[in-house]
Amino acid sequence: MTFALQRLAYHPWHFLALAPLVALVAFWAGGETALAAFAVALPVMVLALGQHTSPATLGAMSDQVIARLDATLAEVKAKGGATGCFVIQFDDAAQLCDRLGRARQSEVLSTCVARLRGALRPGDLLYALEDGSLAVALGPSPRLDLEIMVRIAARLQLVAQQPVMLATGLVQVTCSVGFCHAQQLAQPSGRALLDAAQVAGDEATGCRPGAIRGYSADLARARADRDALRAGFAAAVDRGEVRAWFQPQVSTDSGEVTGVEALVRWHHPDRGCLAPGVFLPALEGSDLMDLLGQTMLTQSLAALAEFDRKGQRIPTVAVNFSAQELRDPQLPERLGWTLDRFGLAPSRLTVEVLESVVAGDGEDIIASNIGRIAAMGCAVDLDDFGTGHASITAIRRFALNRLKIDRSFIRDVDQNRDQQNLVTAILSLAERLGLETLAEGVETPGEHALLAQLGCGHVQGFVIAKPMPVEDLATWLSAHRETRAQALRIGVRAR
Repeated sequence: MTFALQRLAYHPWHFLALAPLVALVAFWAGGETALAAFAVALPVMVLALGQHTSPATLGAMSDQVIARLDATLAEVKAKGGATGCFVIQFDDAAQLCDRLGRARQSEVLSTCVARLRGALRPGDLLYALEDGSLAVALGPSPRLDLEIMVRIAARLQLVAQQPVMLATGLVQVTCSVGFCHAQQLAQPSGRALLDAAQVAGDEATGCRPGAIRGYSADLARARADRDALRAGFAAAVDRGEVRAWFQPQVSTDSGEVTGVEALVRWHHPDRGCLAPGVFLPALEGSDLMDLLGQTMLTQSLAALAEFDRKGQRIPTVAVNFSAQELRDPQLPERLGWTLDRFGLAPSRLTVEVLESVVAGDGEDIIASNIGRIAAMGCAVDLDDFGTGHASITAIRRFALNRLKIDRSFIRDVDQNRDQQNLVTAILSLAERLGLETLAEGVETPGEHALLAQLGCGHVQGFVIAKPMPVEDLATWLSAHRETRAQALRIGVRAR
């Protein structure tokens, strides 16, 4: 996709725009013979010009953007005015390729690029960057403030997001835009201006779809922080700083532990224990997500096997997998190998999938992988149910075992009639679809009691136990089982 965008955005062959006129003149001047000669010569001319537009030249596109911005900044300094830079990133381009195929994806993106180029002002230039995003370097402008920059960003976004008509029908794409005004930088340069626009573009992409973000010093600091976390993550895994913590799940009927969910924690030497919300955004979209997934899987199954050896058997462990990992065709085999390594049956592993993943279009690869994982004997939970807008049809496409009802529906369910009605509807839907249910984020005894009364099969949350390291889980399991045994003895005496 990146190279295709670069070829589309970089257009030195201006003479091709005159090709129809040249063909017409050739026909008038020399008839069919001259027209045939032109038809033969045209491909040779194209190939010759292609010598000047090599992949190496295209690969250095960011250098061309920087050079252009440096020249514009020099002109602005000498003659006055202002300039800025925009970075446009297509949302979910990989999924677009999965859904349409590479040829149609290129057709859609080429149409968007052509539209963007046509929407630019005289003096503005469009470039494709190495990561697949687009950069717009503004020419000198006598009036350019942040408000105008926002308007330009909105116009570019509107143009790029117009539906594209293919032979198979309309296709809608979305894009996120980041920008930086040169006056926002203490020492403006072409590289600094492009880097700042990319920082804003990354922030917009994180808030996708269709977000617009302007550069600020706070964004730059957050970006530096994320870069530091990303750079140090692999070494942290090697040093054993990235560890699985566990939160128990219990049956509402018996109070018995039915499983645990593995939740990652990074024991950072300088910043203390980091929750996933702090460092996961720094890893998303990189190979480090695969490293994290394999680390969590290995530690979780190792813990399960160790508890078996100690006689403290836990039925299942639930491990979260990102959409990126679920698209890996080797994932089912990798799960099987790791289960075999620890001598565990596939039924001991539960794979958690976010509802937002199930709700996405064109996820046939994910659906196929989940089907293969379920066929192995692993359970599949739909996490954060109620937040991802998944249709019943989408849910039925995936081989699911259980719905995990999101905390937003559980909060104050024992006191709020509307919450009760929503949870009742979800439980009824799950029953009709033949799925088990688990409520997550249960924090009060009242919520726990009402969920049991409504028929929710399992609960998880602070009212049961907070996430804990593996060494604390053994102590908690012993105490919980002793409490249950004591309650049973009291029940027997009461009869």
